[in-house]
Formats: sequence, structure tokens, C-alpha cells
Amino acid sequence: MPSHKAFPRRTVLAGAAATGAGAALWPTLGQSDAMGASKAEAGAYTIRFDKSPRQTIWGLGFEIQSDSIGSGNNGMDDKVISGVPYDLTEGERDRFYRQMLMGGGDRGFRYCRLALGLYHRGLDPTKKHLVDRYKGQTDLLADMIKRTGIEGVSAEYWSPAPGWKSNKSYIGGKLASFSPEALDALGDAMVGDLDYLAARGVPISMWGLQNEPRESTRYSSCKYTPDEYVKAFKAVAPKIKKKYPKTLVIADSQDGWKGKIGAAIKADPDAVRHVDAWTFHRVGTPSTEQIEVDFTSGRVGKPVFNNEFEYLHYGSVTPQHTIRTAQSIMNWMTFQNAPSWFWLHALKPTSNAEATGYALGYWRSPHGKHLDRFPDVKPRHWTFNPLNWNAVAGFLRYMPWDSVRYHVDEPKNADGKPDPLHRIMAWQTPKGDPVFVVTNASKKDAFTYTVDTRSQGTFAGHRYGPRAETNNVSVDGQKGPKLTLTVPPLSIEFWTPGS
Repeated sequence: MPSHKAFPRRTVLAGAAATGAGAALWPTLGQSDAMGASKAEAGAYTIRFDKSPRQTIWGLGFEIQSDSIGSGNNGMDDKVISGVPYDLTEGERDRFYRQMLMGGGDRGFRYCRLALGLYHRGLDPTKKHLVDRYKGQTDLLADMIKRTGIEGVSAEYWSPAPGWKSNKSYIGGKLASFSPEALDALGDAMVGDLDYLAARGVPISMWGLQNEPRESTRYSSCKYTPDEYVKAFKAVAPKIKKKYPKTLVIADSQDGWKGKIGAAIKADPDAVRHVDAWTFHRVGTPSTEQIEVDFTSGRVGKPVFNNEFEYLHYGSVTPQHTIRTAQSIMNWMTFQNAPSWFWLHALKPTSNAEATGYALGYWRSPHGKHLDRFPDVKPRHWTFNPLNWNAVAGFLRYMPWDSVRYHVDEPKNADGKPDPLHRIMAWQTPKGDPVFVVTNASKKDAFTYTVDTRSQGTFAGHRYGPRAETNNVSVDGQKGPKLTLTVPPLSIEFWTPGS
């Protein structure tokens, strides 16, 4: 998982500790507020549907674990055939598709992140091309995409096929050669990998050269210097774009434009013109980071978004994290104009120690040791992880693809920044319906929003929270334009047209 050297943590309130992703909750959010009484009990907000809209929000993404990995991300066991949707019974697949991937509605997630060289890592005899590692692997992914209406995969390499690497292994190492001839052949092979998926019914929506290119890990990885990345990217990205012109080319899937690799791309006109979006990994970071830190000034006109979010706490995700995750989505979109946001995994197996922090739900694989920390799930069945799922579910249900965000006038603290505990975001759906979401991250106190919606219609509320039962709970409706909403502690509320 990524380090965060390129982004020093900042505090919001004096004395708040800046700590690592696996440390105490809300490390930079002002712990006295998050854990105790709020400094404010109410605030007035105005949704500016009368002004020009901001960005179009494409939709959300998730990653699928379609093959096995060791518990604690400790290597891959190629003797084990296990993954989603492969392990699930047909009935459980259908429930997984309807209840999670579709968000319980007509459409849910738009993108499925597919880890090439990790969760799709079968090899042809030359060991230079990716194929299914078990019979029907890609067919199952295609069926999942067709039945859920997902637009397509974000096909991203965790490692190229071992035949291209210096150590002839998925794990660690780098490309064996950066000669023009070798990179030209690599580009053809990577186009061939996408052809293999597309020919079997897996649409390609996004493509990335390398996940976390400055990391060497115990699982699939390939390390690049900035110069090496630029050379490989310039050789491969044009080939991808020529064969798949509608595919969004992303870089660098760790530090976006802010790191050394991003700087090297920007310095090379031939490289930067092939970048369609900058992607970051701000793994488990406090949602205040999107208020405090600049992710947009160096983007050279290209969108930015976070395409991996999870918690490295393993077994210690808490109710406060539920609100923190929802606010990460909101703050990326509100303060960085992000058009998308990705959670790491839809499901993780109950044999993986990292599942609590990584997954929206768990499945019981017939392989591996079922860990006692997880619910009693029957083999080949799955269940929700409400601490993570309830943070994301409302956005899937009430923020349809291509909704358009509008600005909200909101109170500012003494330092000129918005309230980090009580966040708001508003949008119009493609049908023109006004929708907004509010959060209360205080652990103890309710908070009252007075929201001028600039709309005479009636709004209905839908509440989410850390408990399993607090999922799309109806809240009494109110007539606009001004609504007075008292939001309980640790709650997320979506307000939509209705009675």
C-alpha cells in the first residue's frame, strides 16, 4: 500500500496530531471536536442552484478481487483458485450484483478497477501476455458487468507479465529493458491484454500503466524511476489510445501530478498530452486533507480524482470512519472538483486479515482459514461490512451517473475554512432533480442545518450511519425552500425530491 511522503499532513485545529494512516482516528480533524462536543450546534447554508454548475460527476468505482492474495497482502498463492464472483453461488452472485454493485437501484457503481498482473494474472506460454488463470475467469467478469450495467473496467497494471521484467516475476523488479524496441513490443503486448478482455465482453473504460509505480511490495508490483515511467508511458499510452480511443488514460495512480513522476510527465510535452486524468491514492487520510491541501493547481487542465481509498487499520475500523469516508467523497468533489472516487474492494474474503479496512463486504471462500473476527458467513456466501458500506451506499443510490454539482454557500470558521465536521454537497441529477447530502461527524452532539434549497418542492430524507440497521432510513419530509434539519451524531443524510 502507498506511503504518503509527497503529502505532508496538516492540522485543522491547533495541537491536532499529524499521524500515519494506521494510527488513531481523525488524526488531523481536531480530536476534541470529533470525540466530544461540537464547537457549533447549527449553521445556515444556501444551495446555489441559481448559479452556474460545477463539475459533472461521472460516478463511483470499486475494485474486484477476482483471484487470491495472501492474508495481510503477503504474496499470492497460485495453487489456490479463489475470487469473486467465482467463489459465490449463483444466488449469492445475483444478490451481490443487485444489492451492492447496483446499490439497490437501477445503477450503482460505474467503474470496476481490475488489477492486471495481480487479480487477473494468468499467463500464456511466452509469459508476456495475460490470460485467465482459471477457466471462465474473464467470462464471469463480463457477466458481472453485463448484469449490473457497469460501464467498464479501469484496467491497471500492478505488474506487467513477468516475461517483460528483470526478475521474471510478478513480485518486485522492474522492466528488463527500456530500449525503444523493447518498449514498442511491450506496448503491443499491453494492447493485446486489453484485446483479450474486450473480446470476451469486458469493456475498457480506463487504463493505467502502473499502480503505485514507486513501490516494491510483497505482491505484484513493478518499480519505475520518473525517467523510466515517462519512457514507458510515451511508448505504450499512444498505442492504447489508438486502439481504444474512448478509454481514459490515467497517471500515475499514486501521486498524480504532484509527485516526481507527475512532474516528469508534465515536463515532457509528448507524455503529458496522452494523460486524460491524474489519479491519487490518499489511503484512509482524513477528509480535511481535501480542504487543506491543493490537488488541482498543477493539473494542467485535466481532472483529478482518488482511485483508491481504504483503511490500513485492518481490524480497528470504527463508527467515525463511516462518516470520514462519506466526507472524503464529498470533499474530493467539492474542493478538488473530482469527477469520480474509488473505494478499494467490493468484497474481501474472510481469510484475509485486511478485509475489515479494505472491503464493503466479506465473502466466505472455501479456501483459506476463516478468521474469527468476521461474522459467521456460510461458505460461498457474502455479507455487508456496514462500517464501510453505509458510507458509500447513499451516493450510489441518490447520485446517478453524470449528476452535476452546484456550489453551496456555507459558514466559515475563524481561520476562513468551512466546518470540517459538518459537510454539505449538492447536485442535480440528469433528470434535473435537486439533491443534497449533509453529514454530522461529531461523536456526541446533534447538529442543525438550515438549508435554503432555492426550491419550493418537498424534500424527503434518507439516513445512513455506522450501524447495519442505519441504511436508507426514512426521515420525515419538509417543504422548501428552507429546510431545518437536525442531524444526529455520526450520521449521513441525503435529501431528495419527494414526500
